[in-house]
Amino acid sequence: MSSGGVAAAGSTGAVSAAPYGSASILPISWMYVTMMGGEGLRAATEGAILAANYIARRLAPHYPILFTGPRGLVAHECILDLRPLKATSAVEAEDVAKRLIDYGFHAPTMSFPVAGTLMVEPTESESKAELDRFIDAMIAIRDEIRAIEEGRMDRADNPLKRAPHTAATVSADEWPHRYSRLTAAWPSVAQKSAKYWPPVARVDNVYGDRHLFCSCIPIAELEPSA
Repeated sequence: MSSGGVAAAGSTGAVSAAPYGSASILPISWMYVTMMGGEGLRAATEGAILAANYIARRLAPHYPILFTGPRGLVAHECILDLRPLKATSAVEAEDVAKRLIDYGFHAPTMSFPVAGTLMVEPTESESKAELDRFIDAMIAIRDEIRAIEEGRMDRADNPLKRAPHTAATVSADEWPHRYSRLTAAWPSVAQKSAKYWPPVARVDNVYGDRHLFCSCIPIAELEPSA
């Protein structure tokens, strides 16, 4: 679930105008609009809005939905409010985002435009089967959170706080956690037939943001020798 043509078009100016932005994003957006045409853009917009509202309606019983209209509808994105979960289970938006990797999903936009939320933007190209797979994963994750709330899972050592789980971790001789390897790596039937293994486990995002380093070749080595 990520931004597609309809959702991303509005941000092209800001990206291309940034000091280190990419000017190529402008012709890409122009080609998208040109090739789609008026009817195509309308159909894509309707599809994206319909998909977002489908997700919002199905997940509303499990997560509060922010910024709905008078009839409870959203636009091309729906914002899932995870903030109340911190008090009841110590689970935060980052934990849900990391856990989604175990379910085979790259997490949606996190903590924007509201801190502690997930902004889901299903594009016009997402099939209903894929939407349902994402919805099922989010409902399953809510069940895991409920297990923490009810004391059936530990508040500190649980699949959300330890996610994502790599193949090396799950296949190691020792398993120090208070939940099973099956719960960690194969939380649903879908993972048993098509499993994505994340290359790295949980990292300290704040530390990484404050201690940036480049693993690429130094600029000096790219310069031609005299």
